[in-house]
Amino acid sequence: MSQEPAPMTVPQGIPEVEAATPAPEPGSSEVLIITGMSGAGRSRAAMVLEDLDWYVVDNLPPKMLVPLVDMMTRAGSAITRVGAVVDVRGREFFNDLNDVLARFRKRGIEYRILFLDASDEVLVRRFEQVRRPHPLQGDGRILDGIGVERQLLRTIRERSDIVVDTSELNVHDLAREVRQGVAEGNHETLRINVVSFGFKYGIPLDADHVVDMRFLTNPYWITELRHLTGRDEPVRDFVLARPGAKEFIDRYVYALEPVFAGYLNEEKRYVTIAIGCTGGKHRSVAVSEEIARKLRENGHRVAVTARDLGKE
Repeated sequence: MSQEPAPMTVPQGIPEVEAATPAPEPGSSEVLIITGMSGAGRSRAAMVLEDLDWYVVDNLPPKMLVPLVDMMTRAGSAITRVGAVVDVRGREFFNDLNDVLARFRKRGIEYRILFLDASDEVLVRRFEQVRRPHPLQGDGRILDGIGVERQLLRTIRERSDIVVDTSELNVHDLAREVRQGVAEGNHETLRINVVSFGFKYGIPLDADHVVDMRFLTNPYWITELRHLTGRDEPVRDFVLARPGAKEFIDRYVYALEPVFAGYLNEEKRYVTIAIGCTGGKHRSVAVSEEIARKLRENGHRVAVTARDLGKE
């Protein structure tokens, strides 16, 4: 009795088709590295990316990023967007991140870095609420762990493309910030945050530039203006009409242009300009709005925050 040949289960020509399938173009895949302070919302950001149909891996040792990206860029891969949460929970493995990023640049692999941050006070409160220790506090206090973590993350924060301060954000605000940052991320764009503040409440911790507007006459001492803020037209007009105000703003904005170009050259994508006065209500608010307006006219992406407005 003759043996029937085994049925053909694999169509002919598949190897040839696979060989002829072109690899993805360099710009067809996206790599986003999610990092930042413990308690600042990394897990929530990862969930937002998953909802946007990203492939997300949490607590990944940096060296594993290379084979992960290789798998994604392999011909025929259905995964084109990868988000990897990389942070100090990786302990000594986290120190490999800078080397991995250097390898990406050498191979022409484009990536972005999303950095989540929050004030020390907010981070302490969040850890106390969940009754968990900071991963780096050891036998010390939560603040000790936060301090060590900030030092470890200082360099990576400076080179991040998207920095989100979650101190005043609820989960919905954070989701909007992440979606906007991912959608608008541009490797050639510097994200500028202009923050007004009051020196009596302290200088913002994340300030890259600090400007003191106390050389201008204080509207607080004018009865008609005291109850208003720098966002109100009478106060704005009064502040900008003071001798030296407009001249200072024009020259300061002009002086910032080579600084911004240098930041981009050094892969720093986020800058905070802190504009201060005594209470953060009149002069700093008016000047920060005017500086932001002029920066936008020059083509920059600018967000304005009045940190201490409403505290008086």
